[in-house]
Amino acid sequence: MKQTSEMYRLTRRDFVRAASVAPAAAWLAACDRAGDAGSSDAADEALATGREAEQPPRWAKDPSPFIQRTLNLETRLELVDGFITPNELFFVRNHSPTPAIDPEGYSLRVEGDGAESELRLDLSTLESLPQHTITAYLECAGNWRGLYPELTGTRASGGQWTTGAVGCAEWSGPSLGTVLDLAGVRSETVDVNLVGLDDGFERAMPLAKARDPDTIIALRMNGEPLPADHGFPARSVVPGWSGSSSIKWLGSIQVSTERVWNRNNTSSYVLIGDQWPEADYAPAQGPVITELVVKSALALPRPAQLAPGSHVLHGFAHAPAGPVSAVEWSPDGGATWLEAEIVDPVLPLAWQRFEFEWDATPGAHTLVTRATDAAGNTQPDEPLMNEKGYLLNVPLPHPVQVE
Repeated sequence: MKQTSEMYRLTRRDFVRAASVAPAAAWLAACDRAGDAGSSDAADEALATGREAEQPPRWAKDPSPFIQRTLNLETRLELVDGFITPNELFFVRNHSPTPAIDPEGYSLRVEGDGAESELRLDLSTLESLPQHTITAYLECAGNWRGLYPELTGTRASGGQWTTGAVGCAEWSGPSLGTVLDLAGVRSETVDVNLVGLDDGFERAMPLAKARDPDTIIALRMNGEPLPADHGFPARSVVPGWSGSSSIKWLGSIQVSTERVWNRNNTSSYVLIGDQWPEADYAPAQGPVITELVVKSALALPRPAQLAPGSHVLHGFAHAPAGPVSAVEWSPDGGATWLEAEIVDPVLPLAWQRFEFEWDATPGAHTLVTRATDAAGNTQPDEPLMNEKGYLLNVPLPHPVQVE
């Protein structure tokens, strides 16, 4: 569901003139640097056992409802009952501890050889632009990576997420295209690179994706100002693409007349393996991950325990070119398939909630779900093998013990 305010009536020339005489705002970030910014199993275990309890907090929100993974918080899907993921239950993917940004001193820079004018936009200016509202899911490209050994027989490197590096929220803010128009974009422009204030984490995208009306600079999440852990005061939201493209604590927009290469599209967020010869993708080590894949998961603990009898179970399905048109479920590990009910609302950029009734009998069971989107894309039987376990989306077996 999309809502756009009335057209902003200030011309770009007027805006540039006003911006050029306004005092340049400096951003202030007080960032706690405690702990390892990686995702090692040893560090995750230390958190889980409380051995790092003396460390300063790494997140602004209460981490207790989550599975804590070093700097990351994984949502327990069984706690999410409705269509929208509440802010306090939305997963956190960080590359450093959550920074504290002073909104009074914050400014967003628009710069680069592809921009006709360099701008600095403070928060009040961003809020004065036409606001665009979308309901969209975000997912880390490495979601399910912790299940890689179970599903493929091999271990993938990186943070060992299970199913909770995904969530769906309502996002509001100006479109990225609106901000680009204020600066002006040269005809030779190729890429737009977004850079965060968290140690300069960055992701680039083609100009066409940056100009997609649903690519926005979000200032609000579920009707509230962005929480600190989710990018306050401003972040990008790039629906359907890997969550790493939705840069939090957005500090600069770099408009480039050349293809932008950096760590996050050369060695990270690329598919690495024998089937992708590095020489074919240089300077990247493999194809760059942009669009996500169709997936579904049950909102149950892993493994789950249920009492015998009838249960209405639910889960969430999503696809980058949504909406999801069908979800099937299997009570016997995929031997037979039944149709699940997709619960309204059904929105093109969001995930879809589904449910089904299961008469649980005592013993060990394996439930499986499988989603298909409106274009006919479905979860494949064979996993996409790659060293970092990205985009894993085979139908997911879910063990359930009924006692």
